[in-house]
Amino acid sequence: MKVGIIGLPQTGKKTLFQILTGKEITEPSKASKPLPGAADIIDSRFNQLVEMYEPKKNVRARIDIVLLPKMEAETISKGEIFRDIADMDAICHVVRSFEDDAIYHAQGSVDAVRDFEMVNSELIMHDQIFVEKRIERLEAMVKKIKDEDQQKELVLMGRLKTFLEEEKPLRLIELTEDEEKLIRSYPFITRKKLVIGVNVSEDDLGNESLLADFQKKCEHLDIEVMLVSAKVEAEIAMLDTQEEKDEFLQDMGIKQTALETLTKLCLKSLDLISFFTVGKDEVRQWLVRKGSSAPRAAGVIHSDLERGFIRAEVFKYEELMAQGSEAELKKAGKIYVEGKDYIVSDGDILNIRFSV
Repeated sequence: MKVGIIGLPQTGKKTLFQILTGKEITEPSKASKPLPGAADIIDSRFNQLVEMYEPKKNVRARIDIVLLPKMEAETISKGEIFRDIADMDAICHVVRSFEDDAIYHAQGSVDAVRDFEMVNSELIMHDQIFVEKRIERLEAMVKKIKDEDQQKELVLMGRLKTFLEEEKPLRLIELTEDEEKLIRSYPFITRKKLVIGVNVSEDDLGNESLLADFQKKCEHLDIEVMLVSAKVEAEIAMLDTQEEKDEFLQDMGIKQTALETLTKLCLKSLDLISFFTVGKDEVRQWLVRKGSSAPRAAGVIHSDLERGFIRAEVFKYEELMAQGSEAELKKAGKIYVEGKDYIVSDGDILNIRFSV
């Protein structure tokens, strides 16, 4: 899973990227190119499993986070930024809501809603231009050769064009499986899931009305919203121990860090769920698409497990915590044997039986 961080200049996206990935940006010259990083997915269930099994090794699931070049006149006109965005699975758009006279604003004043709407319009316009060019090309091809697939695509492109002209992102349009296949390889940006990170001052971190206002504007666009203070997150990151960080969060009234919130929203947006494998050797978290079968989940671990899948022993995280151990689960009859048709649920703990 690859999440691209975008935003106008001086929004705090670079600071947020450094906090999320722990990767320092030491060469400003690289700001004109995508900067890759990675972040652990923070999940309290994983922590509890590690505490219970005390494994020799523990491995969290990770997401790739890419800091994309700032969105300004030059990168927009050249179109490079859009090619970078098209390579992402989801987008985190950082908008500035904090006031600071020492940090200039590209638009001359701080207005988070205005900035969000401006960037959103640019993304829609990119897709609209692509569709218009594609329609021109298809019309020319259809005149020469009456190809059924091209005619179907031309009709579809007409629908997409109308949709975009109404300022609606393509993630809202309902497509058939065949229509999805027709456009799967195209660089549509507004088909991607979008999370808005509103970078606020310390005083606004608990501003529920600010969050509610943004959510109201974004809900009908299928956009998730989070409040984050990059400045506060940077202070948390500098603390030495987890105990100090937890105490700081409690004092500030912050329920979870930006990384926890962002990864949860990204997983939700991309329809991904977590499952676990456990034991004294290793506790590990895995990600799989919601609605996946047990063999598909096994394939995430290793292709051989999917190919030679026989069955899965499944137990539920909540039931394990309630019973206190696998031995007690077994006594209670709560370790289930499931076949190829079993659909994996979020929080499932799997033990795959296979033969190749």
